[in-house]
Amino acid sequence: MTTDILVFLILSTAFLMVMTKRIGALTGGFCVQSFLLGLFTAWSGFRMGNVELYVVAGLILAVKVVLVPVMLSRIVRRIKVDGNLGLTLNPVVSILAALVLVFLSWMFAGRILGAQNVSLVAAFSVTLIGLFLMIFRMKAVAQIVGLLTMENGIFMAGAAITGGMPFFLEIAIAFDIFAVFLILGLFVYRINSVFTHIDTDKLNELKG
Repeated sequence: MTTDILVFLILSTAFLMVMTKRIGALTGGFCVQSFLLGLFTAWSGFRMGNVELYVVAGLILAVKVVLVPVMLSRIVRRIKVDGNLGLTLNPVVSILAALVLVFLSWMFAGRILGAQNVSLVAAFSVTLIGLFLMIFRMKAVAQIVGLLTMENGIFMAGAAITGGMPFFLEIAIAFDIFAVFLILGLFVYRINSVFTHIDTDKLNELKG
């Protein structure tokens, strides 16, 4: 029951991230989602008696709940970006699209993989919603959050399928994602310093 509640809350944060129009709210939603994912991992470790998952949960809390949001906030303040996300789809249409993605995830998990695992359906949904954020939010900062949200979904999927991925694999993933985040942060800063904005839609104007 506790697992289902945590899974429902994690999926709910993905919907809230789809609805928001501000970068601060989007970052806050990711922070809350990552915190819930850390609780989900710790609870899984408790149920399975797997001490390694406690360490993984600690990594999630340290990197995604504390370090990543702080660095994102610093990037936003330093480049003085407008708080609007630059929506290509309004919140209502975005919510409908997210519901479609959840349905497709349920179809994929239930009919193709033959699994009726709520955690797996939610994991696929969060991954697809992260991809949706990357595609339909024009600000590069929002696209970074979308990528990190996809990683949260992939982590959940791995945990649902295998009952917890190997410890050293989790450490490698955590550091890989952190490295990608640093690279993307530099990318955002460079875009802003050259073009005075981080709206990736403006890059289309560079086409010859």
